[in-house]
Amino acid sequence: MNAAAVTVPPDPTEAQVVGFMLPFIERALKDRARYRYVQPRVVAEGEAFRIEAPCCSRNVDKAGGVIDIALLRPMAGGTWQVYGRDHQLDAWVLRARGLSLGDALESVCIDADRSFWP
Repeated sequence: MNAAAVTVPPDPTEAQVVGFMLPFIERALKDRARYRYVQPRVVAEGEAFRIEAPCCSRNVDKAGGVIDIALLRPMAGGTWQVYGRDHQLDAWVLRARGLSLGDALESVCIDADRSFWP
């Protein structure tokens, strides 16, 4: 049997956590300060969650296409790392670590220095 053809069923616990976390993050994003008129999307990527949204400012994508906003990655001990997207470098940049999920989402939603919502 081809090893590449063997699939491992998804971990039911992980699926339950993702199913709980996605709506929680989506609800939190409704309270953001910037670009409230666009609908961000939360995408599960393994244990992490990527937030993307249409680029309504046209600062990054002149056509208003979908751009990456933030990446929330869990750490050991129940804390989170928060990454913002550097669109010029096309890379994720660590903005904060060791935060509760609530504090991580608050930093993305408030975005005082416009590091997430360009």
